[in-house]
Amino acid sequence: MKWLTNLFAKQKEEPTDPMKKFLIAGLGNIGAEYVNTRHNIGFKVLDRLVQQEGLSYETAKFGAVAEYKIKGRTLILLKPNTYMNLSGKAVKYWMEKENIPAENVLVVTDDLNIPFGTIRIKAKGSDGGHNGLKSIQQLLNSSDYPRFRFGISDEFKKGKQVDYVLGEWDDKEKLALPERLDKSVEAIKSFALAGLADTMSAFNGK
Repeated sequence: MKWLTNLFAKQKEEPTDPMKKFLIAGLGNIGAEYVNTRHNIGFKVLDRLVQQEGLSYETAKFGAVAEYKIKGRTLILLKPNTYMNLSGKAVKYWMEKENIPAENVLVVTDDLNIPFGTIRIKAKGSDGGHNGLKSIQQLLNSSDYPRFRFGISDEFKKGKQVDYVLGEWDDKEKLALPERLDKSVEAIKSFALAGLADTMSAFNGK
């Protein structure tokens, strides 16, 4: 279904309540060499949701986009094609295009300061040195937007942080990843259906 090409026509016919529309932005880098890297967990989480629900991405401005409808809510799933350092361009564009308020945005990203696979969702916060979050904060001129941080741990030797983040999962992580991705998908659905506060209570630290 080519929903993207008919989007504006649909909106004129059936106005959408902006509070029932959400932007879920999974951060990562495009290119085959980055597919299975820790830094691309945002892409991985969205891919899991798309796969489970039988959806497909459309190539659109600043990224690959899929639309997921659940119980009266519409989730715009975005994988920016801007590379990590310019993620803000894609997030800002789709927020404005779809008239989505900041509180209905959820940015999915990796975090070195959290144990592997652990979920931590927050309503706002600093960029924590993450270039994707830094770009979003700069373009939105605000750090007040929900973010979903997926722990990748910090099991790297001194001076090897970049190699670790851009490296692939080890064998133990690969075995545990599917269940962690499923849990992440549950958290995204909860964000849209139950709200931020209940989702934080149910999933943080899990």
